[in-house]
Amino acid sequence: MNLAQRLSHLPREARDTLFLLAVVACCVAPLAAYLPLWTSALTAALLAWRGWLAVGARALPGRWVIGALLAAAVALTLLSHRTIVGRDAGVTLIVVLLALKTLELRARRDAMVVFFLGFFTLLANFFFSQSLPTAAALLVALLGLLTALVNAHMPVGRPPLAASMRTAARMALLGAPIMVALFLLFPRMAPLWGVPDDARSGRSGLSGEMSIGSMASLVLDDSVALRVRFDTPGGAPPPQSSLYFRGPVLTAFNGRDWYALSQPEARGITWAYPTPANLQMQGESVRYEVTLEPSRRPWLLTLDAVQEQPELPQGTGAMMSPELLWSASRPISSVLRYRAESHLRFTHGPTRRTSLLNGYVELPAEMNPRTLALAEQMQADPTIAARVAASGAQAYIDAALARLRTGGYTYTLEPGVYGEHTADEFWFDRKEGFCEHIASAFVVLMRAAGVPARIVTGYQGGERNPVDGYWTVRQSDAHAWSEVWMEERGWVRVDPTGAVAPGRVGAFQRLQSPRGALGTAVDTVISRDMAQRLRAVWEAANNSWNQWVLNYTQSRQFDLLRALGFDAPDWQDLARVLAGLLVAATLGGALWTLWERLQHDPWLRLLHQARARLARAGLHAPPSTPPRTLATQARARFGDEAEAASAWLLRLEAWRYAPDSPDRGLALRHLRRDLRRLRWPSPPASP
Repeated sequence: MNLAQRLSHLPREARDTLFLLAVVACCVAPLAAYLPLWTSALTAALLAWRGWLAVGARALPGRWVIGALLAAAVALTLLSHRTIVGRDAGVTLIVVLLALKTLELRARRDAMVVFFLGFFTLLANFFFSQSLPTAAALLVALLGLLTALVNAHMPVGRPPLAASMRTAARMALLGAPIMVALFLLFPRMAPLWGVPDDARSGRSGLSGEMSIGSMASLVLDDSVALRVRFDTPGGAPPPQSSLYFRGPVLTAFNGRDWYALSQPEARGITWAYPTPANLQMQGESVRYEVTLEPSRRPWLLTLDAVQEQPELPQGTGAMMSPELLWSASRPISSVLRYRAESHLRFTHGPTRRTSLLNGYVELPAEMNPRTLALAEQMQADPTIAARVAASGAQAYIDAALARLRTGGYTYTLEPGVYGEHTADEFWFDRKEGFCEHIASAFVVLMRAAGVPARIVTGYQGGERNPVDGYWTVRQSDAHAWSEVWMEERGWVRVDPTGAVAPGRVGAFQRLQSPRGALGTAVDTVISRDMAQRLRAVWEAANNSWNQWVLNYTQSRQFDLLRALGFDAPDWQDLARVLAGLLVAATLGGALWTLWERLQHDPWLRLLHQARARLARAGLHAPPSTPPRTLATQARARFGDEAEAASAWLLRLEAWRYAPDSPDRGLALRHLRRDLRRLRWPSPPASP
């Protein structure tokens, strides 16, 4: 006997218990990645134990056993989280309590408690993840819980679970319009709306420091960093070589690692004071909307350069640093959407040499001696010196870029592990590296030549999703470039990687990480083009989820009301529209109920009406009396007065058992008409 046959022969109580345990497992399974390992192990063991007890019709454990398990769970929670309050500790206890409660399933009351805890656990999943796969998994678990709940209210017989599931699905579909209306129109008033941010959620992505080789590890990550929708015809982006999304600016250098201005003071590194932004815009602007993935950082990635504060959701502030980096008022731990306006042509920084620039030529002592010697050679070269006299620092920049283009340098993800003198190794030994190797060596050379320089990290490039038209920027688009200070021009972007690999900046050519065994196996089943199309569809679906569900803010609610004709909508208008829809839904439900009643078995309804009329005339018959017996009793009681009613009752019985025919509906309508027209026996006269 196979498993399906064994399950079909189980008593109903055992079958229903096993189904409920499977549903509970679906509710808690998505939480396994976020809770301590012992929580998942204990929950699985308790559910398996309860299933074993149900299959064998064995006795449930006593209260002392459950109490001991509860005490152990509380102790382990304290040991893991150092508290029993808060999000993580609270969800841990809820999951364990749900599993323990299944050991007390003795009556329907206990099942109701399990259902309540199950629904609460479903909601708890959204504390950790609000992604589309999580929502889809929880939708399946919700259908399972509703099925178990419906099944619990069918105590008689052995109703099939499929019938309970159909009823649960019908209930969910009937409630879906109300759910959608509440989602669209329920006023979102901070801080009462939304899930509290968690500083530990999200991907780290860029950071305020850069170790030589760290950027290559980001490039191996193909996850989405941000999505952009440009306000241009067709959503077309600006020129490819201009797509620089600005991140942290790194100034301090210890020979191997670069740090932002806010970090190196505690590390004992000589660092520079920031120079004034002095941002001057030129040319036309580009407007766009950014959907930024969680990063645990406050940085708002924008195209160089943004002068006006990006348009952020209500309650979120932002400020710009002197390095032109916009930062939100708090770390970004959930998907954030904002609008910005950038000018791709701009100048910034001081236009005259000041003492503030001295820190941008600082280099650690006794580091990279050959690079320092190379800078001295450049300064002593008569040709370069003549160009310096004519064009200033641009001569050193041109000489360094020419060396990168013609010196046999290679752009690669696997340059090996660099030693202490990273710039020397790049310029003279390895001659290969990724963007951070190239940018770091270039900035060190510029500083050695007396030219103020710094590193800027961020993202460069991206790709257009052909499904939804959004421009997708991935972690694999992480990039590092340099900014060099020049007289009269201020800070000027110089991307030395473009000299080594022009396709990296101009044509969005990316280095591909080696394919693993799984990726190679998938390639044998699905072509690379098909895989990319499937990924585009999936990412478009994810983006729609982010745009219309996770980022459905109050401003979007007001946009909806404007589309409905409100000139200056506010939350009171939202409340009025919502109340109107709820009233309409209530009336619709009442009409639906009336229609359902009218759609009830028409034969039984006609028989009930005939019985009621005879009862008013003084003939009371049990509800189980068939039409033929009722006709006989009417003739016996009322004589000829009941002849027409008796004939109608016989026609009603004949219609019930007549075979299906095209005229069956017409005959039923005639029965309804004749019921209204017939003269039924008169009620008895009152004494």
